[in-house]
Amino acid sequence: MEDVLDVYQRPYDSSYPVVCMDESPKQLIGEVREPLPAKPGSIEKVDDEYVRLGVAELFLR
Repeated sequence: MEDVLDVYQRPYDSSYPVVCMDESPKQLIGEVREPLPAKPGSIEKVDDEYVRLGVAELFLR
């Protein structure tokens, strides 16, 4: 970890820019039943049940 932190303390060098990366796993889910649309005086109704469609990794910089 100390080696990584040392990279951030280096002086700026345009030949070797520092790029910060992060990753975040996200679960992909789908609806089992279509939500019931909102009506006047009532909110949209969404069922708690879902189908798991896998996982995706998001890479941010």
